[in-house]
Amino acid sequence: MNVLIIEDEYLTAERLEGLLRKYDPAIQVLAKLPSVAEAVEWFSTHPQPDLAFMDIHLEDGLAFSIFDQLTLTVPVIFTTAYDEYMIKAFKVNSVDYLLKPIDPEELTAALDKFKTLRAPSADLKSILHLIQKPQESGLKSRFMISVGTRIKSVEIADVAYFFSEEKITFLVTRDGTRYPIEYSLDKLTQLTDPNQFFRLNRQFLVGFPAIDTIHTYSAGKLKVDLRPSARQEVFVSGDRITDFKNWLGR
Repeated sequence: MNVLIIEDEYLTAERLEGLLRKYDPAIQVLAKLPSVAEAVEWFSTHPQPDLAFMDIHLEDGLAFSIFDQLTLTVPVIFTTAYDEYMIKAFKVNSVDYLLKPIDPEELTAALDKFKTLRAPSADLKSILHLIQKPQESGLKSRFMISVGTRIKSVEIADVAYFFSEEKITFLVTRDGTRYPIEYSLDKLTQLTDPNQFFRLNRQFLVGFPAIDTIHTYSAGKLKVDLRPSARQEVFVSGDRITDFKNWLGR
């Protein structure tokens, strides 16, 4: 397997190469590049490798700009000391996303995942297309969540609702766990299936199974009890009541 390492910290690049050789001595590291400019030049003059490791923060910018300048199909395992780019990473050719310092077991799991994707029974280009398909179709099938130093995948079927509080957006799972996420509610309204999620008001976007009880107040005002329960009372905005009732009856 031919591998390219794009990493601006020399010792980190050397350690990664050592870990790769421990995983499989047959792995060939074609080059270790420290910058966006050198990576663009390398890709422009060489065949694409089987796999690339990319640090997100390089000495002359973010690795994502490489994809802005070139059309690449090479699968990528991103490595970074930061977790705020996890969503953007999965919009390009990302196989996995590893936080530094790289844990050997997590590296092994990422490489095993890559080998599964490139097995003879799998069409790699089709796999990469499927990885990117949620973004291309406009609907999310899962959300990548930062949990301390780990990255967790939450399937859309496990999401009860989203809400915003003090300019932070949270995802709430069906078991009541809350996770902060990068998207605004306006963006989430575009990324979720309108048959399954409804924007009750400026603060809540809820999934149908999360609606427990609906209470009618005077003048047709509606109060919604959610499951799991919210920390505050949740009302349907007056201008959304008709659409809400139509949505419930779909």
